[in-house]
Amino acid sequence: MEVDYIVVGGGSAGCVLAARLSEDPSVSVAVLEAGGANDGVLNRVPTGAAVHIVRRNAFNWAFSTVPQDGFGGRRGYQPRGRGLGGSSSINAMVYLRGQREDYDDWAAAGATGWGWTDVLPYFMKSENNERVGLGDSHGRGGPLNVTDLRSPHPFAAMFIEAAQQAGLPRNDDFAGETQEGVGWYQVTQKNGERWSVARAYLDPARGRANLSIETGAFATAILFDGRRAVGVRFVQGGQVRELHARREVLLAAGALQSPQLLMVSGVGPAVHLRELGITPLVDLPVGDNLQDHPDIIINRRVDNTDLLGLSAVGAWKLLREIGRWRRERRGMLTSNFAEAGAFVRTRPDLARPDLQLHFVIGMVDNHNRTYHWGHGMSCHSCPLRPKSRGTLRLASRATQDAPLIDPRFLSDEDDLDTLVRGFKLVRAIFAQPAFAPFDGANPARELYFQDVRTDDEIRAAIRAHADTIYHPVGTCRMGSDERAVVDPQLRVRGVAGLRVVDASVMPTLVSGNTNAPVVMIAERASDLIRGRTG
Repeated sequence: MEVDYIVVGGGSAGCVLAARLSEDPSVSVAVLEAGGANDGVLNRVPTGAAVHIVRRNAFNWAFSTVPQDGFGGRRGYQPRGRGLGGSSSINAMVYLRGQREDYDDWAAAGATGWGWTDVLPYFMKSENNERVGLGDSHGRGGPLNVTDLRSPHPFAAMFIEAAQQAGLPRNDDFAGETQEGVGWYQVTQKNGERWSVARAYLDPARGRANLSIETGAFATAILFDGRRAVGVRFVQGGQVRELHARREVLLAAGALQSPQLLMVSGVGPAVHLRELGITPLVDLPVGDNLQDHPDIIINRRVDNTDLLGLSAVGAWKLLREIGRWRRERRGMLTSNFAEAGAFVRTRPDLARPDLQLHFVIGMVDNHNRTYHWGHGMSCHSCPLRPKSRGTLRLASRATQDAPLIDPRFLSDEDDLDTLVRGFKLVRAIFAQPAFAPFDGANPARELYFQDVRTDDEIRAAIRAHADTIYHPVGTCRMGSDERAVVDPQLRVRGVAGLRVVDASVMPTLVSGNTNAPVVMIAERASDLIRGRTG
């Protein structure tokens, strides 16, 4: 079995690579995806995310971190999409690019060709934004459909009003000239359904004779001839198989599994590999530079059954909403939960926002992965550019064993200080007149923090309840220095015929949700591979 390009991973980046590379009928492309097709109704209905993201299942690897000192020894939760579309099939569908300074910082640090003016055309190429009247920095006609929520929730509108009452400016386009302010999130949906990257890119390419899509194909090793990657060993249907690449092997397994596959194949920190009996092929800092967005949620009970929750009335309304979604593709089942949000400068001396808020139309306790009886609302806050850095290491020589994920959350005190300011801001927003009819100023309505008042108490509460908001990046850092894992063309240093194309190559976190930036990276990588850009 031999093709020109092997794409390892059918997530967001892998779908883009497969679709773009197979546009050339003279080359052959194969995608190896460990999960399934992800084409059921739960992958189309937007609120299916509530089922996917909370527990390990066919759509979610549901990894855990090692015990985190910053969390008082608790293990953090690391959901990752499994199956075609990857995390775009289970995420909250929020479309964000980050801030232009994020990409200029990448370029200044050695990721040449990845500054804002370099990447903006690829954001636009990927995007089909349905909203009329946006500026010329948005795309029309791209595969990834971006739209406003079809049935925005009244409580999300209250949050926007309350945040303005608290002094935040209104922002109607977080991907526009400025990110700062409060407003509605746009989502990757189409006609009231989730528009995963698999639906956007891979489905239109399925009929191509030069594209093979292999699901249930779990990659176990990269095959090398000397220092050239020549193929992939994988397990499918209980059988060990090999697929060879005439041109390149493209790793797109994500920030946790791409570095894992590199290391079990001999590309990584030599000392660590030898400890596990792996002969190093190339000594590279694979797995270093792990970054993620730490996050704290304030959950509040609200006596209003229009909010998502568990109750007899809520169950009856859910049945009604299921019928509405089936008939109209409208209603509460089109919600992405995190309908509104804000980007805030938590200190006046800052030049740009350093905190993101996600307002959720339910008492969604996803850090504890617990469902609570009753109804309510929630608000996440997370530092946009955390300073803590962690590592990813192998637990064993087998890719079937989850890696050792250590983000070292809150190891830099500045991240904790930002979360404290975010905690106070969320309380201030809930205390505004817009939420007065729902007792917004009363901490007794909070799920966990009724008695938390002082800064020290807030710090302790954050350490006891914070977790990730699911944006791990950086473990195969892109750059021009000797400590970079991949060069600015995403080629793995020290070997040939091998690139990494996913969130692991980000030198630093972007200021916001990471799915749209991953799509952009894969779009630009496709041109790099085809020699269409420098």
